[in-house]
Amino acid sequence: MISAVILTRNEEKNIIDCMESLYFCNEIVIIDDVSTDRTVEIAKKAGAIVYEHELNNNFSKQRNFGLEKAKNEWILFIDADERISVDLKNEIKYKILKKGINGYSIKRSDFFYGKKLFHGETSSISLVRLGKKNHGLWDGAVHEEWKINGKISILDTPLLHYPHPTINEFLLEINFYTDLNAMELFNKGIRATWYDVIIYPVAKFIHNFIIRAGFQDGVAGMIIAIMMSFHSFLVRAKLLKYNEN
Repeated sequence: MISAVILTRNEEKNIIDCMESLYFCNEIVIIDDVSTDRTVEIAKKAGAIVYEHELNNNFSKQRNFGLEKAKNEWILFIDADERISVDLKNEIKYKILKKGINGYSIKRSDFFYGKKLFHGETSSISLVRLGKKNHGLWDGAVHEEWKINGKISILDTPLLHYPHPTINEFLLEINFYTDLNAMELFNKGIRATWYDVIIYPVAKFIHNFIIRAGFQDGVAGMIIAIMMSFHSFLVRAKLLKYNEN
């Protein structure tokens, strides 16, 4: 028995496609961060159980709230811009029958402007998204991790990820997440210097575009490398500002 949990905020454009890939699950639970569009209305009509619960800038608390509300033995966490393919669905249904495993890490395939990314840091992402209820909690305000007790295995079939439909939305997302990143680092006692604001973005671009061969993904790879570099710049710049206050 599987419960799918989706965190949402203003996802009316994505929620149906996401949910349609999850109808093999026994329930779909949505934890909505006070959407102002039709996300909640659409999700309820499509059969989801919806809880409206403010994020308060902490993704782990939001996901742990979802863990609490989900009813089944296995919990699958998925974002609204992600999809479960038929092959992944079949693998999940088969692998959860195996004994002695409490969780699974799932690789993710990113698509940008309709093009699959084969290089850069996004091409090697693997996330623990499938696990047994009551075997661990999420940790970290942003870039959170599901820390499951016991053995964790890896699924072979990737999760499909369709983020950043426009550059404007990409920039808005970067601004939001860098606020959380910088504050989390500050709260951990990490400080930034003026040269961090220069070195980190340059290193991030070189890592994505050259070392991880993002240039082989063409224009899409170049844009991703620039955006990830900008993300790094904003985190350090905001952290430096916090240091000065």
